Amino acid sequence: MTALPAGIRSRFVDNSNGLVVHVLEAGFEVKCRPCVLLLHGFPELAYSWRRVMPSLAAAGYHVLAPDQRGYGRTLGGDPNYDGDVGLSRLPNLVRDTLGLLAALGYRSVEAVVGHDFGAPVAAWCALVRPDVFRSLVLLSAPFAGPPALPFNQRNDVPPGTSAALRPGTSIEKELAALDPPRKHYQWYYSTRAANDDMQHCPQGIHAFLRGYYHFKSADWKQNQPFPLKSWTAEEAAKLPRYYIMDLDKGMAETVAENAPSAAEIAACKWLPDAELRVYSDEFMRTGFQGGLQWYRCFTDPKFRPELEIYSGRTVDVPSCFIAGKSDWGVYQSPGALESMTTACSRFEGVHLVDGAGHWVQQEQAETVTALIEQFLARQT
Repeated sequence: MTALPAGIRSRFVDNSNGLVVHVLEAGFEVKCRPCVLLLHGFPELAYSWRRVMPSLAAAGYHVLAPDQRGYGRTLGGDPNYDGDVGLSRLPNLVRDTLGLLAALGYRSVEAVVGHDFGAPVAAWCALVRPDVFRSLVLLSAPFAGPPALPFNQRNDVPPGTSAALRPGTSIEKELAALDPPRKHYQWYYSTRAANDDMQHCPQGIHAFLRGYYHFKSADWKQNQPFPLKSWTAEEAAKLPRYYIMDLDKGMAETVAENAPSAAEIAACKWLPDAELRVYSDEFMRTGFQGGLQWYRCFTDPKFRPELEIYSGRTVDVPSCFIAGKSDWGVYQSPGALESMTTACSRFEGVHLVDGAGHWVQQEQAETVTALIEQFLARQT
């Protein structure tokens, strides 16, 4: 692995939930510091927080960033397509974080910060255990609240849909009927073919990840996001191909068609090739299925009822949202950004960062770190 930035160390922690978790930490030299927990998304690692951790440690925090279940050097679980996919459902991911904190002697953390698929994990941590997760920062993926139970149907009143809206639940056939036919990436990621498509792609994992990170960043100048009017196939088709894919193509082929030039790669200061190699080496070793299991839990309706137990419940700790101005993730679920202001009862605002796309904490690390530090300072 490329050398970690000064002040960050790596170690392994048994979380008493079937995992030996690989954790990066900063600010560990001083005991009894307040703790901040950072949760990565797909296809990333704890390493994606490397530019944020030293500054948070300098501000007085013990900063923890684990490789989450199914990722990187974390050991355990069942990251096989035919394995126990239910281990990656949201309540168990919350249990993973609680076990990690308990093993390290923490009864609470000052904040849980989640990016991409780490954002819903962070949100559910704060919703289920506000006593442990005392504030919440969401990056790139708005939280619209728990799925809603059908309400008042016996009185012939149509149920509300804002909090229950989930991309792909009702329009997969409509997407396939478009010209050209399309599909939603989360449902593609739930297929058996997805891992092999990416792990054994013709361009190789290193070039694939270079293209994937470029495609969703501010470096891809076509990323000019705007809110969708509704969740219909015609509106969804306005999203880039990395979200609403061509029906007959996998993600590796989709990315290859939009690969960066040699000049664009050389100009990428937020992810130089040596740092990209950390990701590509790990995913060459592990494949992507461990992370793809999370998508399967999201798209499989059998995992929805246990989340509906929390229907109507809000996140009641202080919270905020940070994303890149060039990030389509802000708008990929119509209404989610607006619903977040009620799903989070102590919501403190939206920050859209110039010069960043989906990988905001890497593309504009200084700005993101400053926003997190300002948010934390308001909670003291």
